[in-house]
Amino acid sequence: MKLYVGNLSFETTENDLQDMFEQHGKVTDVALMMDRTTGRSRGFAFVTMADAASGTAAINDLNGKEVQGRTLTVNEARPREERPRQFSGSRR
Repeated sequence: MKLYVGNLSFETTENDLQDMFEQHGKVTDVALMMDRTTGRSRGFAFVTMADAASGTAAINDLNGKEVQGRTLTVNEARPREERPRQFSGSRR
């Protein structure tokens, strides 16, 4: 089960998320979204749990919980929407 984790502190690391979510079951993947320009966290991540029961337990316990001064938003991740590609620069 893939979870969206929002409103993260910019100091939160992938290891912090791994430790936090492992309390509810096996974590198979953690992806903290980073800004390409600044290299800083964008304040959200995706955590994949091994099974739905672990994911549901994590949502129930962590959604609305305060961590590092921020109130987390944790829910099941929605499929990524297709967006039109944007081109930068000039075309010749």
